[in-house]
Amino acid sequence: MIVVGLVLSLLVGVSLGLLGGGGSILTLPILLYVLGVEVHAAIAMSLFVVGVTAVVGAVQHARRGNVHWRTGWWFSVGGMGGAFLGGKLGAQLSPTLLLSLFAALMLVTAGLMLRGKKTLVTPGAAPRRQLVRVLLEGFVVGGFTGMIGAGGGFLVVPALVLLGGLPMREAVGTSLMVIALKSFAGLAGYLSHIAIDWALALGVSAAAVAGSFIGARAVHRVAPDQLRRVFAWFVLAMGVFVLVKEWT
Repeated sequence: MIVVGLVLSLLVGVSLGLLGGGGSILTLPILLYVLGVEVHAAIAMSLFVVGVTAVVGAVQHARRGNVHWRTGWWFSVGGMGGAFLGGKLGAQLSPTLLLSLFAALMLVTAGLMLRGKKTLVTPGAAPRRQLVRVLLEGFVVGGFTGMIGAGGGFLVVPALVLLGGLPMREAVGTSLMVIALKSFAGLAGYLSHIAIDWALALGVSAAAVAGSFIGARAVHRVAPDQLRRVFAWFVLAMGVFVLVKEWT
């Protein structure tokens, strides 16, 4: 099953490269249901995989000048604090509650992907930077990320646009920086209580990163909107599956 899990992780990376986000939400189900990792350890491992993948993406965006470091750092301050506390709290919560929260996130993510990226934010309505709101938003989103092991890019990007005043391209690049930092902060919160299989974590991360490069190269050969809808329906089905499995 390890080979199957690595192949699926590669496909998650491909989806990230093609769609620019959303794919990492499938990392936890792969770790749980294919590789048989215990829930808390799987969430911690997912945070590591998401963090590594986000770092690679952030570096690529930074080379193109699409990372606004100052706004990213301020947003990350709140996000890392929330993620660390979320990780410590998540390590104490029941697997059923954690997976129910994760399934709810999958359903919300699928719904937003079905609506389409253009409906997520309205760049023209962005107000001036508001430091307190940026820190608070970062803390809340980071807490959720640290608790359930998902990047939450669909929440970070709108926050950077609406609260940070960034144009969409910079918001996407900066969000990867934020996601990487808060993922590692959440991981630190979990590691104070949970041990993970580092060899497996590195293998899954390597497969996801390799897939992201493949997806990025193939992005001009597919119809992204159609692919996003198919992927969204799959995420929706997985969210329902997790809920049914946990409550029946």
